[in-house]
Amino acid sequence: MARGWESKSVEDQIGAAEAERELRNREQLSTEEREQNEHHQSLLLSRSLILARMKAARDPRYRAQLKVALEQLDEQLRQLSSDE
Repeated sequence: MARGWESKSVEDQIGAAEAERELRNREQLSTEEREQNEHHQSLLLSRSLILARMKAARDPRYRAQLKVALEQLDEQLRQLSSDE
């Protein structure tokens, strides 16, 4: 049982070190880079939500609207990646 606690402690220490490293990397990013990353993540989240709605949609008109929205998001993602 003591061995289990020891390995858990090591696992926690590794997790804490990784979190600290990630925090330091975030601090090193400029404000503009941070905003771009957040915008990119937001677009990806919106894209995944639209895909989920497309799977559940039954009305063809609603599906068409979702498809247009998906195409617009994909275009924004392409523009964002070409700017980098």
